[in-house]
This record gives sequence, structure tokens and C-alpha cells, in this order.
Amino acid sequence: MGKISVVYWSQSGNTLAMAEAIGKGITDGGAQAEVVNVSSCQVSDLDTEEVFALGCPAMGAEVLEESEMEPFVAELEGNVKGKKIALFGSYGWGDGQWMRDWEERMTSAGATVVNGEGLICQEAPDGDVISECESLGKQLAGM
Repeated sequence: MGKISVVYWSQSGNTLAMAEAIGKGITDGGAQAEVVNVSSCQVSDLDTEEVFALGCPAMGAEVLEESEMEPFVAELEGNVKGKKIALFGSYGWGDGQWMRDWEERMTSAGATVVNGEGLICQEAPDGDVISECESLGKQLAGM
């Protein structure tokens, strides 16, 4: 298998920690991981990838980060049909509505959201969440 990208946006470092753990899981699963901040990624970078991960924390009224991640996801929507995408991120309040909305967007655009739902955690990921992220990475490597 080729490279599996883990594209994320993080403000406090919580989503970054999740991204790095997913990347470790991908590597442990025998594939090549590329963990990259969305500001360093182009939608075209994912054109040849059938499996990848996207991470963003909940912002504002439970939405994706609006200056970098939202425009990236909006452009990506037209290119995800038939792809398997893992979604992940952290939140500080609310009940995960931003993730449910994101899952619906990707599914409506023709993607398969891995496990049918995103992986979320409140605030900083603890050891259990890091383990879940690593397991998700291994799952991606096996696809």
C-alpha cells in the first residue's frame, strides 16, 4: 500500500496529538503515514489516495475551523466519491454535532466514513483515546 495521509487542523494541540497517534497506527500497521497540517496540503495531494484521514476540532457553534479546514473540505467534497475517510477531532463543549454534520457531508458526497462515525474526544486525548487513534490508524493501513 502507498502513503496514507492524515490531514489535520489543530489550535491547542489536541487534534494534532490524535493525528500523530493515527499516523503511528498506520506505520505500525505496515503502511506509510504522512501526517500533515491542512495549511501544507492541497486537495490534489489526495487525488490518488483511496484511504485517508481528516481531523479538525469543533470550533464556534460546533463547526469546522473556518479559515483553512472548511475551505479544504468544501473543495475536497467533489473528489471523495468511492474513498474511505476516517474523521477525527476534539471538542470542548457541545455534544459532537460538528462531527455528525461532517460525517453527513462526506457520506452525501459519496465517501465511506470509516466505522460509520468520526472519532472524537473532549479536550486533550487521554491514553484510551490515543489507543483508539492508533487502532484506527492500523485499521486504515489494512484497507
